[in-house]
Amino acid sequence: MEPAAGCSPTVSEAELYRSVQAMLFRQTESQQPVDSFNKGMLRWTLHKKVQNNPANSLALVWVLIKELEKAERWRTHNYIIPLLHTLMYAIVQAAFIPDELYKRVYDFCKRLLTYPHPYCAVGLSYTRQIKIERSIPGLMYQRMITAEQRLKNEHYPFQERVFVLADPEVFSGSLEEVLLGDIEASTLASGGFLSPLDHMRSVVQHTIQAALGAEQCHGPKLAQALKDMGQDVEPYFQEVLATLEQSVEEGGRGEGAALRSRLQQLHSEIVADTGSEPLSRAPLCDCALPNPEMSFHLWTEDLDIWRELARCLRSSSTSEQFSINQEQEDLDLGDSPSDLMPSDLARFSVMSNDSGIERDLPPSTDPSPSLFLSSPWEQSKSDQDSGRLSRRGCIKMKPSVKDSMVLIQDALEDHANLGGRGSGGSGGRRGSSLLRQTGSSMMQNLFTKQQRHFTARIVAMGDDRVLGRLAQAYYFFRKREARRLFLTMKVNIKFYYIPVCRALTPISPVKENHPSKQSEGDPCTLGSYLSSVDPWYSCNIKGLGCMIPKLAKMQQVNPGKPKDPFISDVISYYVRTGQQPVYFTIYFVKITFTSLTKDPVEDVFLTYLDMEFPEFRQISASMKDKPRRSSGEVCGAVVTINYKTVTLSGRDTDKGISLRTSGAQISAIPSTEAEDLNCLTLTLNEFPTKTKNNTVEPKIRTSNIKIRTLESRSFTVTLDRDRRRTYSDVQSIEISPCLDPGYCVQKTIQSKFRLGKDKNVGLSKYMSKCLPLPINTFAGITN
Repeated sequence: MEPAAGCSPTVSEAELYRSVQAMLFRQTESQQPVDSFNKGMLRWTLHKKVQNNPANSLALVWVLIKELEKAERWRTHNYIIPLLHTLMYAIVQAAFIPDELYKRVYDFCKRLLTYPHPYCAVGLSYTRQIKIERSIPGLMYQRMITAEQRLKNEHYPFQERVFVLADPEVFSGSLEEVLLGDIEASTLASGGFLSPLDHMRSVVQHTIQAALGAEQCHGPKLAQALKDMGQDVEPYFQEVLATLEQSVEEGGRGEGAALRSRLQQLHSEIVADTGSEPLSRAPLCDCALPNPEMSFHLWTEDLDIWRELARCLRSSSTSEQFSINQEQEDLDLGDSPSDLMPSDLARFSVMSNDSGIERDLPPSTDPSPSLFLSSPWEQSKSDQDSGRLSRRGCIKMKPSVKDSMVLIQDALEDHANLGGRGSGGSGGRRGSSLLRQTGSSMMQNLFTKQQRHFTARIVAMGDDRVLGRLAQAYYFFRKREARRLFLTMKVNIKFYYIPVCRALTPISPVKENHPSKQSEGDPCTLGSYLSSVDPWYSCNIKGLGCMIPKLAKMQQVNPGKPKDPFISDVISYYVRTGQQPVYFTIYFVKITFTSLTKDPVEDVFLTYLDMEFPEFRQISASMKDKPRRSSGEVCGAVVTINYKTVTLSGRDTDKGISLRTSGAQISAIPSTEAEDLNCLTLTLNEFPTKTKNNTVEPKIRTSNIKIRTLESRSFTVTLDRDRRRTYSDVQSIEISPCLDPGYCVQKTIQSKFRLGKDKNVGLSKYMSKCLPLPINTFAGITN
């Protein structure tokens, strides 16, 4: 926050108009990586022009609302969501907005409610925000700073944290340095670190200016007075928060007269010692919007993201309400990252040689308080070796009805009544559309969702491999939460994805240590899919992923921290405006091995599964380009494939075939828009025209499939193109969508009252059986 003298030069409306037009028209050009970077750079440059001068922000709001109304008249709907996100970002940073401009924006957002999805969903969200911002100016900025910077207060308990998870297979060496340096540079402003007091001063300055305007607020004197206060600014910060939150509770009645009167009194108190008229007309001052607090992590095997999230929750001010201590965290989250594995891992137990009742213990045992107060990690080795059962002071608690309803509410809120592309889905029922689900329900839920004061925004950076690990961690986390709730009751979790690969273009292959089909094709299939359905995602996020390797090369030529952090600015824009999720089904796979002594393994994948017979790898590659005259020339092992076909009519049928093949690929992400169905697509390495009993389709679309080798040969399975998740000596695999733990909890409750019946009754018919991974985008699916 600096006085007006330190502001950047005012940019004319004509120049802002040209910048907006360039950003829009470039959106319709070729989708090459360099062009995508230019589109995102234009948006970033436009925000940089206005964030250092409040007059520029106000001028940009006028330009954007005119462009939105023009897009409405000309029916160029593909411009609406990019313009609307840019508009809201400018409104949050504007020092003061006249009421007539607020009304014009509000009326436009209301008209979007008659548009199809996703325009109505984005319009509804922004209509609510503009309505309350118009009656209580400065509320969005205040809440955003208070939550993102985790400022302790008694009036607004919500807090947020951004966790950036980078795949070490991609981010190593120069890529890691450029990303880490950029995030560190985002915490600096004007050559210094922004402390909580700096953020408090910005909130007070912005709130008073937004409510009073230039006619009743002297911006430079207010800024100087707040700077001279030092630690004394905190009471004014608490007062401003209390005033605005009280206005929210009252519903903004009285057209804001009482709110403006109270803020005018605070303004007079703050600038009273300056010796000049406090209400003299003067330009308003800049209150730049800082990037949210971010933590950078290389997602190695040792990193448990859920334990890291719990530590962050315990260290925040919200943890005081929940009384979270280290022992409780250890008990709830487990002893090591291996606790994220499936429930078939055996618990460590000790054989007891007594009745388990205290009075029956041998006389030599002294049930002293220290025995019951000590933690399980402090038991001595002699106690474990003695063969006797060690006891702790604890009681067995059954999950309450309220706890059981938490996962059920999540399943109802997040997965039921989701809008499919075009017509809107019908929840988790079988008759719903096969199109991928996107967005959130506009219908009000019958159950009041429990308020969670902490929001974790998890940003995954890498290729399909990091998304596969994210889906795996999320699946095991939900299974564990179904057994014992901890984070689900306290934290909202939002997922974001930035596709990045080592190659300069996303279509270049990822180099592996051994030749395999997992190294062929697009290593960022999910990122390419999101780019195709959401053009604004392609402009800002896919372009960023393509540019990070180039930024790393520039960093090597000109070492040093960047003046203007670019990567963290784009991440901040993404997590703030990316509100529409696209849901991707997580698929469960059970792997059985040829060795009878080896237990089956349960795992999950999100985008891709590759199976191949290693002994036919070279033969298959040499015969790949040779034309075949008959199915008898196919080289490989004999396998049986049992699957359930997926059809648009919903008339699924069970099929089974036997054929000879050297391998197959199973993809969950469509390669073209024409094949965009929410199902699996199996493609064989060799295409046999006919088998003994059936005609084999070139591509098998299914959601449940079982593949088994009929010979003594075994095959290897690789999940999500990740060589770290490769299984060898495999005899069979079974694939099906993962069941949502919330649905399983509801079915368990039903089974107690409806023995022998397995019908979707009660809440079950409104819930989705499958567990999807929601990846947030700017618009969801627009095509």
